[in-house]
Amino acid sequence: MSAVLSIDRKSPLALNPNPKQKFWFDPPPRRTSVEAERRHRQERLAGAFRLFARFGFAQGLAGHITARDPELTDHFWVNPLGVHFSRIKVSDLLLVNARGETVIGDRPLNKAAFAIHAAIHEHNPKIIAAAHTHSTYGKAWSTLGRKLDTLTQDACVFHGDVALFDDFTGMVVDGSEGERIARALGDGKGAILKNHGILTAGPTVEAAAWWYIALDNACHTQLLAEAAGTPQPIDEATAQHTHGQIGGPEGALHSFESLYEGLVEAEPELLD
Repeated sequence: MSAVLSIDRKSPLALNPNPKQKFWFDPPPRRTSVEAERRHRQERLAGAFRLFARFGFAQGLAGHITARDPELTDHFWVNPLGVHFSRIKVSDLLLVNARGETVIGDRPLNKAAFAIHAAIHEHNPKIIAAAHTHSTYGKAWSTLGRKLDTLTQDACVFHGDVALFDDFTGMVVDGSEGERIARALGDGKGAILKNHGILTAGPTVEAAAWWYIALDNACHTQLLAEAAGTPQPIDEATAQHTHGQIGGPEGALHSFESLYEGLVEAEPELLD
């Protein structure tokens, strides 16, 4: 294994030189080695699961977050099947290759996790992490079969950045549906999976996880607003302008870290 993590403009961690391409704005802070970057992603991944549990996103066996390995870039780290989000530690994480083989770890792998996430990571090398669970408000909104409106300042984060995948065919267990989800997602922050739930992806674990929390909140907000009356969306020019101000991964990273710091203080065993 290489001892140094080198980030250049061809790397998925580097700044995208195409200013028209949304979502990839600034690279995350550099770590001094592959090992340091791997450990960082593992710690934030374990923390993301525990935060998702706190937000009520854990339901049975459903749900997975993945983080691309910084050296073996066709491999990703993922939660094992059957371990509650609230109990996941770094040592529980599985390393899975592009063939669905578990390289590190001895617990079972969620087949749906591989079918969805392998395709997403293969389709877009800029995606470092992806998150999908069966959160209540994400599921409820997905049944409507339409995209969210830009109703609030917070929702501007997702303006033009969330796809609709309306080809539900049952539980995702083969690569073909994962590939269709990946194509629908494209370069966006997330996707609404009709009759299924929501999914987010990002250039860091922190961004993908925070955007999931925020997207579920946006679903909740619009469900409440439509139940109360007729919401008035933000006009297109203002929505685009606000998206440019708050739509990058930097704010998502800091929002995640503000939760992560308190989590580690309260539950330090997640780092084991």
